[in-house]
Amino acid sequence: MRNACHELSPHSGCRAVGAPERQEHQAAQMRAPLCLLLLVAHAVDMLALHRRKKQAGTGLGGNCTGCVICSEENGCSACQQRLFLFIHREGIRQYGKCVHDCPLGFFGIRGQEANRCKKCGATCESCFSQDFCIRCKRRFHLYKGKCLPTCPPGTLIHQSTRECQEECEPSPWGSWSPCILNGKTCGSGWGLETRMREAGPAKQEETASCRVLSESRKCPIKRPCPGERNPRQKSRKDRRQRKDRKLERKPQ
Repeated sequence: MRNACHELSPHSGCRAVGAPERQEHQAAQMRAPLCLLLLVAHAVDMLALHRRKKQAGTGLGGNCTGCVICSEENGCSACQQRLFLFIHREGIRQYGKCVHDCPLGFFGIRGQEANRCKKCGATCESCFSQDFCIRCKRRFHLYKGKCLPTCPPGTLIHQSTRECQEECEPSPWGSWSPCILNGKTCGSGWGLETRMREAGPAKQEETASCRVLSESRKCPIKRPCPGERNPRQKSRKDRRQRKDRKLERKPQ
């Protein structure tokens, strides 16, 4: 080509093609398939990422079960109805998860927009709400829903449960005694029956004894004592006797 151009006249318009130009042309031809290959690979990656996000949004992902909105970076951000959104924090990163029950150390709050798990107080191991603990952490004692470093006066520490219990814990009421009238369980009239209760400690060292408590109430007695006739039967017999005497007095 170069020789042919030398043979032509200078006014023929033919221009010689140098080595740098040929190399640039060949490099452009080699880059074109490579760029096309990179574009195809990027499109495949984007399609796979879109499919994973779509699965996560519909709750099909392993960590997105029960989610309405979910991402690979932060997990769930919205849950299905009746589920609680639990946010787990690790340093500056947080990850959402939908649960049926909040884990230990958290309690559930239901709201109009979302149900969330909220952390218990600093001294609570488990709680029913922000202001009512169920179990306390070590070195704290439970008293009426609060975790205290020491039990208040008038209470004792229950070692197994770490609860502050009243010094006197009455047991349930016992059964009613027989009805008594004038020291007897028979007769006719109103007597008294009594029941009692007292302390029922699980262990002697865990709770103090209580004074015995009792209460009484009136009760009817309608049972004749041995050797005595029932007043009702006696009155019936007296009426019959009076009736017989009246009949005897009538003239024949």
